[in-house]
Amino acid sequence: MDRQMVLSRSSAMGVRGLQGFVGSTCPHICTVVSFKELAEQHRNKHPGCTPTIVVDAMCCLRYWYTPESWICGGQWREYFSALRDFVKTFTDVGIKLVFFFDGMVEQDKRDEWVKRRLKNNREISRIFHYIKSHREQPGRNMFFIPSGLAIFTRFALKTLGQETLCSLQEADYEVASYGLQNNCLGILGEDTDYLIYDTCPYFSISELCLESLETVMLCREKLCESLDISLADLPLLACLLGNDIIPEGMFESFRYKCLSSYTSVKGNFDKKGNIILAVADHISKVLCLHQGEKKLEEMLPLGPNKALFYKGVASYLLPGQKSPWFFQKSKGLVSLDKEVGSIHSDPESKQEVPMCTDSETKHGVPVCTDPESKQGVPVCTDSETKQGVPVCTDPESRQGVPVCIDPESNQGVPMCTDPESKQGVPVCTDPESKHGVPVCIDPDSKEGFALCTHPESKQGVPVCTHPEPKQRDPICTHTEIKQKSPLGADPEFKLEAVICTNPEIKQEDLVNMEPEVKEQVTMVSDPEILKIARAHHVQAESYLVYSIMSSGEIECSNTLEDALDQALPSQAFVYRPVRQRVYSLLLGGDAGGASTCPTVKEWFVYSGNPLRRPDLVRPLQMNIPGGTPNLKLLWLNQDPGLQAHRLDALLGCFDLFSSREELQAVENPFKALCCLLIYLFVQVDTLCLEDLHAFIAQALCLQGKSTVQLVDLQLDYIDPRAVQLGSLLVRGLTTLVLVNSACGFPWRTSDFMPWNVFDGKLFHQKYLQSEKGYSVEALVEQNRSRLTKFHALKAVVCKACVKENRRIVSRQHWRSPQPGRWGRQGAGAHRMSSEYSRAGQGQHWRDQGPGNRQYEPDHWRRYSSSSGWSN
Repeated sequence: MDRQMVLSRSSAMGVRGLQGFVGSTCPHICTVVSFKELAEQHRNKHPGCTPTIVVDAMCCLRYWYTPESWICGGQWREYFSALRDFVKTFTDVGIKLVFFFDGMVEQDKRDEWVKRRLKNNREISRIFHYIKSHREQPGRNMFFIPSGLAIFTRFALKTLGQETLCSLQEADYEVASYGLQNNCLGILGEDTDYLIYDTCPYFSISELCLESLETVMLCREKLCESLDISLADLPLLACLLGNDIIPEGMFESFRYKCLSSYTSVKGNFDKKGNIILAVADHISKVLCLHQGEKKLEEMLPLGPNKALFYKGVASYLLPGQKSPWFFQKSKGLVSLDKEVGSIHSDPESKQEVPMCTDSETKHGVPVCTDPESKQGVPVCTDSETKQGVPVCTDPESRQGVPVCIDPESNQGVPMCTDPESKQGVPVCTDPESKHGVPVCIDPDSKEGFALCTHPESKQGVPVCTHPEPKQRDPICTHTEIKQKSPLGADPEFKLEAVICTNPEIKQEDLVNMEPEVKEQVTMVSDPEILKIARAHHVQAESYLVYSIMSSGEIECSNTLEDALDQALPSQAFVYRPVRQRVYSLLLGGDAGGASTCPTVKEWFVYSGNPLRRPDLVRPLQMNIPGGTPNLKLLWLNQDPGLQAHRLDALLGCFDLFSSREELQAVENPFKALCCLLIYLFVQVDTLCLEDLHAFIAQALCLQGKSTVQLVDLQLDYIDPRAVQLGSLLVRGLTTLVLVNSACGFPWRTSDFMPWNVFDGKLFHQKYLQSEKGYSVEALVEQNRSRLTKFHALKAVVCKACVKENRRIVSRQHWRSPQPGRWGRQGAGAHRMSSEYSRAGQGQHWRDQGPGNRQYEPDHWRRYSSSSGWSN
């Protein structure tokens, strides 16, 4: 195995320039290891403990997707088989795998997310240019993962019985925390941030040989030796080099100053390698000399970026860890790096408590030592209770944040200090989660209202809000949450955070523990509902639901769409009306319905969207008897009869309640597919009968195909329109995941997993055959049973479309010279109306062209009579 190639195939995640530096300058930090041997050593060292590897799944998607074809929408049966082989190889040698997926994009990393999405847009443009020029799939050097791969991989792994978790913050932080706290064998991924975290060993997925279970271990201790710095200096180095939080250009001039003064540069080192060596040399030779005497802002050109820089360094600190670079010299407070001056004994615990002497106040301040982390936590003594209260020191505000110790969990719960009143804000501890819930004081009413603080997400979220501004409902004493709901219990996910940071909060300094809510828009009024949504999110059982309910902000990455083909809409527009009805369901919760719901911020990638700001999308009222159903009824009521109401809600999201009976008669797994096809053909007026034949025929033929047959399937050529149609359908399946979970799971998730209803190459084959005029008998491969089912499914779709005034006709019909229906339109030629648009279904996709940044009611005027929008 060539160690020089380590990390060379990984994406540009983590610390800027570090992956190239490791591969070219410090290959000795890479060691070939055998997971079999490591697992055996772990069992000998920890008898009875199963060797566990925590997997950063997002880093592994490219490695897992081994099918040769990737352009047609995904080879899902092949992919599922590859995942099964991957899991089996580890379980056969007694290694447990725990998979983590990104659950949301943190605000600090939004700019980096946008930069990557725009880069992907350029790559997709090149892919379609290649297809049109060569009529074949590009080489693997242009590989682009199929749409929805991350979403469906979660469900595939859960189907395979694997522990699969979805993060409430940046996944790499939770991966590193889980590995550290659970004594894992190591982390499997491809992100140089794992060289910075002080956690369990880091293994490369790109260098993994599945047959031998050998890969490369990257040793952060050896990296530190090469750079002549300590492990505690790595977060500082990462931020000075630039990462996903700190823009690379922020310290560019500083790095070049370091380079110019670096005297031991060797000529065979590349420029980026020299910069890393120079910055590390500056840390060890200059900054360390003044450590404990000067603050970083006195030694580094932080300027207005001080808070962001400190936050970047703190983002690498796992629970129980601290940074020696957070120097604090303030009256009445203890510096984190002060020497221990005296010892105070606790008569009850019989344990000695170190005392730090403050040079200015001359008072001894007790320090509580964590027996596990071996780190001192400064303690402030309460004059009335005579008990020590731990203090979290703030390097910027120079104020101590008192911490209340939970007697059961032995964990510190922060007390938020009000800078104006100088009073501590009490924190209520949830007896189940052991998480502190800050109670903020209303300055007018002097009444407290609870903030639901999630240590994983770092967000202080006001949970109970009412129209009356002075009424607040605390969630701390809610005892009914303990009851078991039909949707599952809250998982034991006990990742604690050292520093509570909210990406929606403006922070003047790094360690200010007082949550200052920037805006509160999409909070639900029922904490029990929010708790269930969170549980399903963490357990990777839902998609987007918790993000909608907790932050009111969602995102969707790139899709293989041809920006030059204006005849087919972007999936972002096609499924937007569905999402809008989901917003009404999740955020309505009162008599006002959708008209009183806040807007949702959508970061969806589509042609012409510069992603400078999110689209502000308002909810849309459902068109079903009784209106938008009550969410608590759908989620908590265990009455078997409620399943019918859940199905009504699902069909209401697609505005297909009128086709309920026809869809109910369809057998699984085609019921969900028919629902999706009806919606697509009503919504997109450029889909024709040949498209419908291809979609239905591939789903029927897929049931009789083995994985080997699908692998051997060969295509005559690649059609760019078929490529986009395949991606459009797969994005529809991900939308079904969202709707089904939002409505309380009326359908089995397996019924719309792509490996059961869609295969990219098979659809492409049927599309090409249908375009050539193949008979229906030929499309279903002369199988009489399939032919019968084909006509039945086609009848359901066509009948439902006729109800909505949509007649599906052959493409041949539109090849005759008729204005305004079929054919490729020039760029920007979005028509502003469609004969098949329906009142109440939401804005037609042609009316949602790039540039409509905020979707206010006046944009929807022609639907105002029945859409439920406020004016």
